[in-house]
Amino acid sequence: MISSTQTASIESSGPKRADASAAARPAAGRSGAGHGESVPRRFLVVFDLIVQVGAFFAAGQVAPAVQELIAPHGALGLHWPAVLSVVQAGGRFPSAGELAWVPLIMAPATVLFLRALGGYARPVQEQSRTRVLVGAGLAPLLGLGFLTTILFALKSNRWSRLFVFTYAVLSAAGLASYRFGLRYYKHQRTLRGHYARNVLVVGDARAVEWVTGYAAATVSPNELQIVGALTTPEALWTGSTVSSGTVLPPVLGTVESLGRLLVNRPVHEVIVILSNGDSAWLRKLIDDCDYFRVTVRLVPEALLSWTPKDLRTLFNADPLRLPEIVLTPPNLDSDRLFIKRLIDVVVSGCLLVLLLPLMALIALAIKLTTPGLPILYRWRVIGLHGQPFVGYKFTTMAADADERRAGLQARNEMTGPVFKMKDDPRVTRLGRLLRKYSLNELPQLWSVLVGDMSLVGPRPAFQHELDRYELWHKRKLCVKPGITCLWQVSGRNRIEAFDEWVRLDLEYIQHWSLWLDFRILVRTVWAVMAGSGW
Repeated sequence: MISSTQTASIESSGPKRADASAAARPAAGRSGAGHGESVPRRFLVVFDLIVQVGAFFAAGQVAPAVQELIAPHGALGLHWPAVLSVVQAGGRFPSAGELAWVPLIMAPATVLFLRALGGYARPVQEQSRTRVLVGAGLAPLLGLGFLTTILFALKSNRWSRLFVFTYAVLSAAGLASYRFGLRYYKHQRTLRGHYARNVLVVGDARAVEWVTGYAAATVSPNELQIVGALTTPEALWTGSTVSSGTVLPPVLGTVESLGRLLVNRPVHEVIVILSNGDSAWLRKLIDDCDYFRVTVRLVPEALLSWTPKDLRTLFNADPLRLPEIVLTPPNLDSDRLFIKRLIDVVVSGCLLVLLLPLMALIALAIKLTTPGLPILYRWRVIGLHGQPFVGYKFTTMAADADERRAGLQARNEMTGPVFKMKDDPRVTRLGRLLRKYSLNELPQLWSVLVGDMSLVGPRPAFQHELDRYELWHKRKLCVKPGITCLWQVSGRNRIEAFDEWVRLDLEYIQHWSLWLDFRILVRTVWAVMAGSGW
């Protein structure tokens, strides 16, 4: 249940942005948003340890076979030096229990050497191939050297040299393989533009020209796209090109129109070129970006063409490398956001497999009862930061449902831009049953698996709904949408005001935690079993 404090906060939130912002502003160090997919360092360490445990058990299977292969009586018939001999009691290969001390020493040592080699200094996906190969290949060998040094100091020869060597090789192969796999995954998604950040530039024509040309020469369009420019009161201008021939982005309005643009366009960053003139508009611009969790880059115009003699600008890992002040949403929850994404992947993947027979029966039932309708409804909605995506639901309405919505608007039981109607004549007979138990939502698990949605988060918006959003409504788009959220477990069919719905979404953003997600999921299961949908 939601605490009384949370309920009071919801009730006190007004329908305007100025009132909603106080309730919606996240607590310090807490954020429900996250767009990157880099593995946090502490989880990378855990994965490295898991890989080495797997290498230990694999070595237990591989080393005896290698011993038989290279033995004098084996297939290769090699007379290996005694240094690779295996100490065997009664002619048997040492068991896993007898060799368990090996990973207990080598695995932590390998992690320490990986850290010393810079294996955790940056996300794996951003490391060069050489760094990955050197780190993953050299660290286990250094760990092997550390282990042999200890055994030499103890003057112990009762251990399997072949096993330890095999374990080190398999560890290196495992560490390098999954790291290259992460890099390949990130590279492919980057090529498809999955991580492209839409940027607005604020300034005069000359400054926008410089930033546009600089970005085109510095950053791939798959990583950053300048989608438009905003003029300031001191620098009104129009046109698509200037003297250099650089094609400028379209002028989308003045800085006063930023809030409207953030509602209707997917924007991730705003670059502000600060001139020497009056910048009274800057505070409102920063407030708008702060409210919607959009990164702001403040670049003094005087530094764009400045060539220093001795002073140097300190850059972060950002590819633009501008002399700037960056105001960015907090990323203090990267570990928890990574866990949330991990839970999404594991749970959605398992449910898709377990519920496949049920979904096949539903698909068959749809084809038998309404043969003229497609099995899946293509759900074109708006997700994180206003980014459109296509989700899927089981078809529950007639083919002309969208065209008939306008004629039913007078019977809408929800105030605001959303349409909800209990006895909707567009719903098929089977569709009513599917909606009652929310079975039509099952294909959305695929959207969770691929990353467009989360298990828990605000409901995605249709484009026609987004066009009618008030400014303060847009804040719900600063987190990834979900299959279920507070409004769905707080009497969704009894909520008739869209503003109240949004307040619940903003309440979720403000108080987000993994524990809150768990409670919502448990209450969702109960709501589904109770058949409260329609």
